[in-house]
Amino acid sequence: MSQHQVLAGFHAVTARVRHAPQTIRAVYVDMQRRDKRMQSLIDRMKLAGLKIQTVSAERLDELAAGVRHQGVVAMANTMALAQTVDELFDEIDGVPFLLILDGVTDPHNLGACLRTANAAGVHAVIAPRDRSAGLTAVARRVACGAAESTPYILVTNLARCLRDLKARGVWIVGTDERGEQTPSEVDLKTPIAWVMGAEGEGMRHLTSQLCDMLVRIPMAGSVESLNVSVATGVCLFETVRQRLST
Repeated sequence: MSQHQVLAGFHAVTARVRHAPQTIRAVYVDMQRRDKRMQSLIDRMKLAGLKIQTVSAERLDELAAGVRHQGVVAMANTMALAQTVDELFDEIDGVPFLLILDGVTDPHNLGACLRTANAAGVHAVIAPRDRSAGLTAVARRVACGAAESTPYILVTNLARCLRDLKARGVWIVGTDERGEQTPSEVDLKTPIAWVMGAEGEGMRHLTSQLCDMLVRIPMAGSVESLNVSVATGVCLFETVRQRLST
C-alpha cells in the first residue's frame, strides 16, 4: 500500500494539484470559506477531477493535527522523488547544485530551506538521518509546495555521502565565520554542494574537515549569525547569480 501524507494549507495543496493531482486521494475544505482564494483552488481541483468534501473547521483541525491549514487539507500518496544519491545523479540534468543541512532539526527551518532551495533550482537537499528534522506536515507547510518537487534525501552516514559526492566531482563548500573568502569571491559555476550547519552550533567537526572550502558571509551589524534559512538564501542565490552571468 502506498504511504500517504497530509498536505495542509493553500501552498502545499495547490502545488500538489499543479504537479501531481493523480496522487491526491481526498480533499477537505472548510464549509464556511467562500472567498475568492478558496473558490479559485476549488475550481482548479475540480478541473483536475478531484472530489472535494466540505467539513467543519473542527474536522480540519483534527485532520491537520495542529498544523495551520487555512481551511484546506488533502490526503495524498507520497510522490516518487529521488530517495538516494544514486537515484538523484541518474536524474540530474545540468551542473549539479545541492544543499546539505548538517544538524538542522527545526521543521520550520527545514521548510524554509526547502523553499529557498527550490526557488534557486537546487537539485536536492541532503541531510543526515539521525540529526535532522523530518519532512513533517509543519515542514511541508513552511516549504510552500517545495517539498513536492525538491527531493529531501536522508543519508545514514553524512561523511560517507560527502566523500561520495567529491568522487563524483562535486565541490563541497561549507559556511563558517573563519572562512577567508566570501561567496562572491568563490567560483560557484562548477558542480557544488553547499553545507549549512545548525544555527548556533554550525557544522560538525568532521563535516567541516571534509569541505573543500569554507566561506564566510560578511556581517556588518551587531548580530553574530544569520538564521540558517537566510544564510542558505545568501549562498544559493550567489550561486544562481554567477551561473546566470556566464
